[in-house]
Amino acid sequence: MGTKATTYENTTPLDLIMAGVLAGAAGTLAMDLLWYLRYKRDGGEDSFLDWELSSGTASYEQASAPAQVGKRLVEGYLQTELPPHTARAMNNAVHWATGLLWGTAHGVLAGSTAKRRTSAGLATGAAAWAASYAMLAPAKLYKPMWEYPTGVLWKDLSAHLIYGLGTGAAFRALTGDGSGGIDSVNGSPSTP
Repeated sequence: MGTKATTYENTTPLDLIMAGVLAGAAGTLAMDLLWYLRYKRDGGEDSFLDWELSSGTASYEQASAPAQVGKRLVEGYLQTELPPHTARAMNNAVHWATGLLWGTAHGVLAGSTAKRRTSAGLATGAAAWAASYAMLAPAKLYKPMWEYPTGVLWKDLSAHLIYGLGTGAAFRALTGDGSGGIDSVNGSPSTP
């Protein structure tokens, strides 16, 4: 009588965090590919790389919310004004950092469950979407959610759900289905 060995028996919380970071990168790329396909469908001409790296962004006035958040954080902390040419890099850094951080949260939470399901990423994506409106509206970077047309909200939510599915799928691919993962009560390897 043999036992089924699993490669995930010795998964640590740090393993789950790192898998979450990588999964968040996959989810961010999935979401960005959807936004890029929509951009091209609407007549956009930039290559994916130029679009992804915000190549047309020359100042904070024309930058999107991630750059605005980063600018406020850095300027508030350093008590110095950032030059306009930093908007492009700031936009990319905050956008990707946000995706990686939500992936980390997904890794910790999904990795603590008995069964890791790709569909758990839907909750991560929906939470990221709701949090963006909850945080960016009071900062006057977004309007309150109820002031947007339903179609705009759906486009944004659907992109975040794609982020969540990409994150969930990548996390499960990296960590397995949860058998032999971390016991959520005492942090020790669980038995299959």
